[in-house]
Amino acid sequence: MPKVFKRRVVREKVLQILYAYTMNKESLEALIGAMLADVDEKADRDFANELVNKVLIYKDDLDKEIKKRVDNWELNRIALIDKLLLRMGICELLYFPDIPPKVSINEAIEIAKMYSTAGSGKFINGILDAILSDLKESGNLNKTGRGLLEETPSKQSKQDEE
Repeated sequence: MPKVFKRRVVREKVLQILYAYTMNKESLEALIGAMLADVDEKADRDFANELVNKVLIYKDDLDKEIKKRVDNWELNRIALIDKLLLRMGICELLYFPDIPPKVSINEAIEIAKMYSTAGSGKFINGILDAILSDLKESGNLNKTGRGLLEETPSKQSKQDEE
């Protein structure tokens, strides 16, 4: 199975862990252990654990970012799945420097299409794109390695000519 699809499955499992934990406040360790039992690669398990933990640790900060973009909307009125996917996407944008921003956004949109309402993909896309734009403008987008923003070929070739 290609790495992209494996990561999507891992993100889906993270969503399920966060959903179950939010709804039932069960043992997080038990949920993670059960949901990731069939994830073979250590790197994928590590990514899932890190994403779950960072979403929970930075929940309040992530929610503040969401609130900034939904002026006339109460946070508790946003569907739980959408809120969790937004937290995951924002978390990846802020705290996972090796994941390209477009990957984080596209994954959140695609998972929303499968697990949430018909309009969720557009809603999530709008909020994550706004956050990405703000991060770029403020210079706070911290991406390294393959997570660097792609330069357009025309910009790159002009730089090469100079």
